[in-house]
Amino acid sequence: MKLTYEPVIGLEIHGELLTNSKMFCSCSADYASAPEPNVNICPVCTGLPGALPVANKKATELAALVGLALNCSINKHNTFARKNYFYPDLPKGYQISQYELPIAERGWMDVTSPLTPLLLGEGLGAREQLRVRVRRVHIEEDTAKLSHEKNYALVDFNRAGVPLLEIVSEPDMRTVEAALDYTTKIRAILRYLGVNSGDMEKGVLRFEANVSVRPVGSEELRTRTEIKNLNSFRALTRAAQYEIERQIKIYEAGGEVIQETLGWDDARGVTTSQRSKEDAHDYRYFPEPDLPPLKLSDAWIDSIRKRLPELPEAKTSRFISDFGLTPSEARFLTSELSLANYFEAVLSKSKSSAKAVHSWIAGELMRTLNESNLSIDELTLSPESFAKLIDMTTNKIISGNSAKVVFNEMVKAGGDPEQIVKEKNLAQVSDENLIQEIVTKILDDNPSEIEKYHAGKETLLQWFVGQAARATKGKADPALTKELMLKGLEERRK
Repeated sequence: MKLTYEPVIGLEIHGELLTNSKMFCSCSADYASAPEPNVNICPVCTGLPGALPVANKKATELAALVGLALNCSINKHNTFARKNYFYPDLPKGYQISQYELPIAERGWMDVTSPLTPLLLGEGLGAREQLRVRVRRVHIEEDTAKLSHEKNYALVDFNRAGVPLLEIVSEPDMRTVEAALDYTTKIRAILRYLGVNSGDMEKGVLRFEANVSVRPVGSEELRTRTEIKNLNSFRALTRAAQYEIERQIKIYEAGGEVIQETLGWDDARGVTTSQRSKEDAHDYRYFPEPDLPPLKLSDAWIDSIRKRLPELPEAKTSRFISDFGLTPSEARFLTSELSLANYFEAVLSKSKSSAKAVHSWIAGELMRTLNESNLSIDELTLSPESFAKLIDMTTNKIISGNSAKVVFNEMVKAGGDPEQIVKEKNLAQVSDENLIQEIVTKILDDNPSEIEKYHAGKETLLQWFVGQAARATKGKADPALTKELMLKGLEERRK
């Protein structure tokens, strides 16, 4: 009998913290804006002898904020350690990190996962809530940036020493979908807290997946591989899926999986071996002698806790209960804090339903932002003007088609929707007698189409309604037009 397998996935998430200065020195952390390589550097971040590090207070606050948001316990006494390994991007020959006593540990995050383990070729089926344990949240420093040429590499130390937060989960995920939901939610939390931009294309947020597989029903933790530096959700899901399938094939062929560190070749869609997987003892951790332990008081921890905003999951629940939105509608609106804030700002100025506001934001607004490559923060359309336009549509002052014309004009040049409607003569025609005249003329002019409709081609109804919309330049009340058109078609049925 053929064995079926389930994945065992744990994740490490590395996120650069949004601070002005680096983790252990006063050099600027804004390496992306540096005019040239190796200008935001000093003896500390380049590892010169005799240079002494000093912990960044802001980075410590942001790390504690993330720990609390992930339901972690904050360690009032936490320490730094030297993590020794020798690469050109680590000028000291070691990385200052946290090991035995991180700033936060023992947290959790609820995610959604398919009930059926992800097997080759199987569908997703029903879904369930899964609690993923967060083992630790710790502070460390980022490495320098390497640019590889044909037979040499260039090193830019502008990034060396930038504050880096690492979030380590337990191996609690059993599907790639659970891993995707976990990372998506972590990214949203980091952005809500304002501690990381979430811009994975720039490398400020990176994933590492620890993957193994085992027979379904087993509690065994088999040999795992670690896939490094995944900088997109697509790369994470593709790499994890590939590695799951690769390991299953090895076991089914009677082989053994080797513990190693892998890279992901996105173009070829395969994982590639980089080196044998290190364990903690390979890094020769020992306490950092140049940095005293961080001692955090209860009062300090409480002050950080008070800075916690309403987080995405809580906001999603509130949008469902208070506004009557579906879970998918609420999740869309709360996926970004700026989007959620804009929705609430528009809704507070509108007399229309939350669903109507959602429909406009998810439809016309997102289409415009995507086509213009703009973010919601760059939008110049005020919530007040947008709310007025939505209400004019709800109250049938203008038709949906005319409203889109007004919307596009407001996005491009601003202005008051009522004034634009007046200037462009876009007010909706709701005069039943006038619309009836137009409907009658269209039906009189198209007898062959009426015959086809009566013969069963009922999709022609939309064509007839479209003719009426064209005749009124999109101003006719669509619901009334459809009602009168249906009535006229039935009256002509033989």
